[in-house]
Amino acid sequence: MRRMWWGLGLLAVVWPGLAMAQEFEQGLATLWEVLWHQSGAPTRIVRWENDIRFRMTGVNLAANRERMLEALRTVTAEAGVTLVDVSNEPGAPANLNIEFTADNSLEDNQPCVTVLDFKTETRIDSATIQMRSRDARRCAYHEAMHLMGVRGHPAGKTVLSYFPGAVDGLQPLDRTMLRAWYSHRMASGMTPLEALPVLADELLATAPDKLVARRTRDSFIATTFQQMLAFANGQGDIPIVVKRSGKATEEGTRYGRAETSYFLSLAYLDGTTVPRDTQLAMRWLERAAVQGNRPAQASLGAVR
Repeated sequence: MRRMWWGLGLLAVVWPGLAMAQEFEQGLATLWEVLWHQSGAPTRIVRWENDIRFRMTGVNLAANRERMLEALRTVTAEAGVTLVDVSNEPGAPANLNIEFTADNSLEDNQPCVTVLDFKTETRIDSATIQMRSRDARRCAYHEAMHLMGVRGHPAGKTVLSYFPGAVDGLQPLDRTMLRAWYSHRMASGMTPLEALPVLADELLATAPDKLVARRTRDSFIATTFQQMLAFANGQGDIPIVVKRSGKATEEGTRYGRAETSYFLSLAYLDGTTVPRDTQLAMRWLERAAVQGNRPAQASLGAVR
């Protein structure tokens, strides 16, 4: 009996820790998936560095305005970005235009869309949001997250998922993303390999068991780096959630492999998530240049 009691007691101790590690790892996977574009390429960090000055127009404006305004206020408050309404100021400059369209416009499989404009893949210069009037309620928080520069569609518990568990407000992971995205540790233009540790540490700060979370974080980052090595080599694949979207293309994935090769060269050059190694950095830089990556070609030309 004592032996059985000890076994049950051990399970009671082990399984909660295991469950916590699994949940934390799922959160990390969601944060990693959000760094991928639907085309099949990992993306850099883009974000607002100026106030957001918005104008709302379109169908059923009075009915849709408050819901969208609630979403905008929530995401900008979490990110620490100033929001200014210029809807009632004709002629005033706006860098965000929001339009509620007729219910028969846009596509059934994409009833709302956000387009971010930037001269370089760093700072957002302006943006446009369109959504069908009848879909405004379920689209508001989803598009508000995209507005802030978070471009992916992960599979986890977030309003960015194609099948979110809730759309009435931001989920804890959404808030984690925004806090990390606009933290002092994050910088516009960061590569996914640079951004992942920042996102992971923000999630770690919310974990009840820091020791388990820290071990899980370190293992996840190491495994992800190895997966990116394989992806750049043409052996690995894009995340399953990206593939399931049906929007990934061969061209997008090929571009993603070249981008990843360049990101790996920067990681080895700067010692991001791996020990610094200039020889490996040059090897990946040359590979990225051969694959057609323009920044790599420019960097390689400058070195030579």
